[in-house]
Amino acid sequence: MFDLIIEGGRLPDGRILDIGIKGDRISALAPRIEAQAFEVIDARGDLVSPPFVDPHFHMDATLSYGQPRVNASGTLLEGIDLWGELRDLATVEEMVERALTYCDWAASLGLLAIRSHVDTTPDHLRGVEAMIAVREAVKGYIDLQLVAFPQDGLYRAPNGRENMIRALDMGLDVVGGIPHFERTMAEGAASVRDLCEIAADRGLPVDMHCDETDDPMSRHIETLAAETLRLGLQGRVAGSHLTSMHSMDNYYVSKLLPLMAEAEISAIPNPLINIVLQGRHDTYPKRRGLTRVKEMQAMGIRVGWGQDCTLDPWYSLGTADMLDVAFMGLHVAQMTHPEEMACCFTMVTETNAEIMGLSDYGLREGALASLVVLDAADPVDALRQRAARRLVVSKGRIIARSARRDAQLTLAGRPTTVVRRAPQNPK
Repeated sequence: MFDLIIEGGRLPDGRILDIGIKGDRISALAPRIEAQAFEVIDARGDLVSPPFVDPHFHMDATLSYGQPRVNASGTLLEGIDLWGELRDLATVEEMVERALTYCDWAASLGLLAIRSHVDTTPDHLRGVEAMIAVREAVKGYIDLQLVAFPQDGLYRAPNGRENMIRALDMGLDVVGGIPHFERTMAEGAASVRDLCEIAADRGLPVDMHCDETDDPMSRHIETLAAETLRLGLQGRVAGSHLTSMHSMDNYYVSKLLPLMAEAEISAIPNPLINIVLQGRHDTYPKRRGLTRVKEMQAMGIRVGWGQDCTLDPWYSLGTADMLDVAFMGLHVAQMTHPEEMACCFTMVTETNAEIMGLSDYGLREGALASLVVLDAADPVDALRQRAARRLVVSKGRIIARSARRDAQLTLAGRPTTVVRRAPQNPK
């Protein structure tokens, strides 16, 4: 007897299987499960995927667009200035409300694991308090990791290091940083060393905003890789953004990528935001700021797509839909071969789960029973149409249902139903 059976869905690898769920675990996968269940879902013809995962977000700022005013220049630095004003105006209650609204959006779209950076700059640490409350509130359906993030710099901000330590003591999960925002390159490199030592001492992962700039001489990822090796942090470190790499000369990159691969550093580009914020000082040709995704993948470096922002001082759009993120990423990175497009789907599911260290993730027996049923033929079709989520299951419980997006047309002499999904390969 199962609590739930998902019948006949097509997995991302092409297998067509039934999935049996008991409690909060997947207890069976087979071509046909002959058993009773309290509920049976017919997923024949649909894509059944593990849930979407976002390894890079800023939940303390989300849904605050226009407060205290709109980012007129559209630049990263004006966004930081605006957030610097807002974080001292926002209450704990307001930040919790905004974040919970975003988590509702995420849950409805099958985004069930998020790593959010939390600003530790202000002495009041209200954002830290708010996000810890949100983590507790959503733990039944979303896995939320919180990164201690000194937005104004570990050394540049008054009490920056002290407040970072206080935030970690309050229970944040990951050590963050922003070395390119320190006063000098030397202080930036020193902050990387300091933060990695803090993480090593506490047994925590590292996820650092690194070289989010058009300056090709911003090379803190090199220091991050070297410190990862020195301290034995391989597999626990991520470099987010890495946008300076799109402006670096090829000879230097040919030395940098093997170092990153040796250090087992993960890379998290954020395509929606990177192509909007970068290149603002250019005339023509205009750079678009996305890091070297395919080149890193060719070196064996783990690369995942991140959302970063939704309706906040840095980005005026966003929906919590990781298919939007992957769709933009495949365009900007020119990943248009069928295998590359399928890889972009994997990047917002399995790869991001690996970056976040989600050990119970996936469609396999014994894994956490979290999954998404999509109105799509396969992963590429899901990306093409940003498919509707017919069903979202989190930890064994159905938390969202949606209708297909078919449309009924009434045309002269030819009434028809428009189905946007691609024809399904019967194999």
